Amino acid sequence: MASSRRRPSGRRVWPKLRLLLLVAVVAAGGTALYPVWKAANPDPPELKVRYRTDTPATAAAAKPSLEVFNDTGTPLPLSDVTLRYWFTAEDEAAYAYNCVNAVFGCSNVAGRIVAMDKPTGTADHYLELRFTEGAGDLKPGANSKGIDVQLFRTDHKNLKQSDDRSFDAEKTSYKEAEEVTAYKRGVLAWGEEPDGTKASDEKKATAKSAPEALPAPPAGVLFDDFNYLGPKDPALFKHGWLVRTSKGGPGIENTWSAQGVSFPTAEGSHADGQVLNLRASTDGTKAGTKQASLGTAASKFRDGTYAARIHFSDGPSTGKAGDHVNQTFYTIGGKGSKYSELDNEYMPNGGWGRPGPKLDTVTWYDHKTNDRVYETTNKSLDAWHTVLIRVKDGVVAYWLDGKKLFLSNGKYAPRADMSVNFNHWFIDLPFKGERAWDMKVDWLYYNANDTLSAEEVQAEVADFTGEGMTYFDTVRETR
Repeated sequence: MASSRRRPSGRRVWPKLRLLLLVAVVAAGGTALYPVWKAANPDPPELKVRYRTDTPATAAAAKPSLEVFNDTGTPLPLSDVTLRYWFTAEDEAAYAYNCVNAVFGCSNVAGRIVAMDKPTGTADHYLELRFTEGAGDLKPGANSKGIDVQLFRTDHKNLKQSDDRSFDAEKTSYKEAEEVTAYKRGVLAWGEEPDGTKASDEKKATAKSAPEALPAPPAGVLFDDFNYLGPKDPALFKHGWLVRTSKGGPGIENTWSAQGVSFPTAEGSHADGQVLNLRASTDGTKAGTKQASLGTAASKFRDGTYAARIHFSDGPSTGKAGDHVNQTFYTIGGKGSKYSELDNEYMPNGGWGRPGPKLDTVTWYDHKTNDRVYETTNKSLDAWHTVLIRVKDGVVAYWLDGKKLFLSNGKYAPRADMSVNFNHWFIDLPFKGERAWDMKVDWLYYNANDTLSAEEVQAEVADFTGEGMTYFDTVRETR
């Protein structure tokens, strides 16, 4: 008997095959069209940057203020972020930057000026800003608040910003700025580079390995490379410095002036960069005399290592030689039974009846009764020198270029926290005529935790500046 079951009809198979083929064709077409769709529908940025400025196109400094926004659902470590502000350099001039203000502290901001390999019509350099691990994290949806920096020529001539890619005079309040680019772990995440490169999946796929996170500055350390515009630079005061203009001595009383404080470049300085210059000038009269001083506003320094690279001068920059000038690196603090002062005083032509050139290293107990101990080094110091004061366990040691000069202890040791100062002043005015003397300071370093050698200090300074950390202060004030 024949079976009643019937073979399936081919008519029912072909519709299924046609459906599968259609799906395959659509899928293939979708794959081919995906890059087009992706370009039209990019992933939202992980972060964005807003910018404002209050400077005209011609100004003493560019003053970009930047905000970083975290547009993800997870915390964003600021140490993962790099910002680039693009500009066109002028006249082959050298440039520098400083941080004026940041909520997380300028001690956690590092920067460097970089020349582009392939300049464009709107940029041939950029200011790159990085942040240490001490800057913390941005919570989801949070922003960094304003990061205020200054970019300027080290010859202090005006900038022409009209051809700078990242400059926009119309953005006087915060607005999104794709001309300032941002990178997350080395990958372009926001904005458009001068050559037209934008953040994209392709760019991310070919990105170089992420840079190592910048560690937080060491605790209990102050370092300053003196990258400033001048005596009225707001960063100078934000970083804890005071330019003395008050009355009193030493030297020719009531002649302290901000006019003698400047920040030029100098040969022999670190990378031939900016230095603090203290100019003492006179025409031989009190009315025509200006002395110069810069010191820390805070008195918070006692034990540890004080170091500065200083260029003392044996002769005036202009005018007749022969003045009894005093070029000083010193600390001072306390009153009465707590008075403390540690001095390095260089006098190229001597002073107070003693001939020069000479360096007096002095520890004071009481300035009113002239109670002090000191050692005199009789030789010319007309060059760059690394000057150290080391304080530990009630012992003070003075060093010059790695050689110990003098040691004091017992009652001749600090009894109070002190400020750190640089002074340039006239002991007297022995003759008439215009002249001016210059004392230069390359950098200042203080470490409250350790007593270091000159070589160790210089190695740390090289590490800091190599990372773009030209200023930080993590020394706590005692109460």
